[in-house]
Amino acid sequence: MVEERLSVEVVHAQGGQAVRRTVELPAGSTVRQAIEASGLGALLPGGCFDSALFGIYSRRVDADHLLQDGDRVEIYRPLLIDPMEARRRRAS
Repeated sequence: MVEERLSVEVVHAQGGQAVRRTVELPAGSTVRQAIEASGLGALLPGGCFDSALFGIYSRRVDADHLLQDGDRVEIYRPLLIDPMEARRRRAS
């Protein structure tokens, strides 16, 4: 019996460049497991999954979301400034 495997890409943009890692995981794996397998968990704010935001193809998901083959897991950075405030500053 052959165990079904998933291939997913984990990406994180930092400092103007994107870090991408492809990982192979067993079927039934979660976003959390993909990030841990990629080694990009160290880039999370404070190394904490609770406060971090994740997505799959720009759709927000939780760390316990089950993955499908070919998914792209995205690790989002916290905003440094509110977008509305940034627009106000540019307009003045």
